[in-house]
Amino acid sequence: MRRFNPKWFDDEYHDWLEYSVSKDASYCLYCYLFKDNNIHQGGGDVFSSIGFKSWHKKKSFDKHGSSSIHNESKKKCQDLRQQRSIQSSFERQSNQLKHEYWIRLTASVNVVRLLITQGLAFRGHDESKSSLSRGNFLQTLSWYAKVCDNIRDYVLEHAPQNDQMTSPIIQKDIVTACKIETTKAIIEELNGDYFALLVDESFDTSRKEQMAIVLRYVDRMGFVMERLIDVVHVQNTCASSLKSAIVNLLDQHSLSLSYVRGQCYDGESNMQGEINGLKMLIKRESRSAHFIHCFAHQLQLTLVAVSKKCLQVGELVVLVSNILNILGSSFKRMDEFRESQKERIQEALDMGELTTGRGLNQEFGLSRACDTRWGSHFKSFNNFILMFGSILDVLELLVLDAHSTDEKEPRQWDISGLVKHLRLHSCYI
Repeated sequence: MRRFNPKWFDDEYHDWLEYSVSKDASYCLYCYLFKDNNIHQGGGDVFSSIGFKSWHKKKSFDKHGSSSIHNESKKKCQDLRQQRSIQSSFERQSNQLKHEYWIRLTASVNVVRLLITQGLAFRGHDESKSSLSRGNFLQTLSWYAKVCDNIRDYVLEHAPQNDQMTSPIIQKDIVTACKIETTKAIIEELNGDYFALLVDESFDTSRKEQMAIVLRYVDRMGFVMERLIDVVHVQNTCASSLKSAIVNLLDQHSLSLSYVRGQCYDGESNMQGEINGLKMLIKRESRSAHFIHCFAHQLQLTLVAVSKKCLQVGELVVLVSNILNILGSSFKRMDEFRESQKERIQEALDMGELTTGRGLNQEFGLSRACDTRWGSHFKSFNNFILMFGSILDVLELLVLDAHSTDEKEPRQWDISGLVKHLRLHSCYI
């Protein structure tokens, strides 16, 4: 026979025999699809890659069909046909297994949402079963299982080892899902309307240069909303790099710079430079994106600068800062300060100068002022005025201790000088 016979398709070769018209050669479907490194043994490569053309040797079909290479390839094909998709395999599981899975997943999601809301860390230093503190996630989930009968028998040690839904990867996946859903809700609330950009530096213990991006807009109810949309890692803080990061983030949420109607940054040159600053780069894209240096921040910096120009006020700021440093550097002094504060409050209550009630007469902290923290000077001086008597009592005790000992350290004499200056500036306080 000088050519391929179509009747061979009806013989016992019908499940694997294939014919190529262009190459005028026959092949084995199994060996062609599932050939391996051993396919060259026993002439297997003839039916897998070269092609069989010896039409007068029909017995070669029978020889190949009974070869081990052919049978292995055939078995691989049958195994592939028997496999199902992940979805169909999941559907084959019993309803009970599905129910237990959703209980474990829901419990993990609830714990993650709680930790995110409270801003708590997830992992622990030692998360082994023998550890007394396995981290906030595992500890909270364990407590949740103890107080909730609905999940007690399905989580942690009662769950399968490969399906506990507590691994660090699962925790990160749930956190990422929460972030995506939160961002989606913010974008839906924005509803494709105009918005303003608020951008500032953000750093944490990772010591990476990060940029916090906030959207300010008016919702459907007419309320002004400010929502943190993301914290983006940037390797370069030049204006062009920051703009690219902002544009990429907006593109991810189908937003455009053309909808920006306001910009608010700090006073750095790369942010508000008049030529190549970030505000100018964005304004070239959207002419209506007006830049406003935050009024509260601007006013704070102005007040601090003007106050320091006044000699008396400048001395008072330094005096208060030094006194807070002296008191806050020693636990013993803080205990004496709290005791003095407690005695003065009790004395005022006995004399009827103060009233009792829920939330009244709380303990004040010694908060230090910072030039870039808006309102910190007001809080610092306000607490200093309210606790002036107790602060003076502690400093006078330090002076008496210094005079009662033979040691005359410069710091002890400085404290005496601070008390004199404090009494001198008491008219301002």
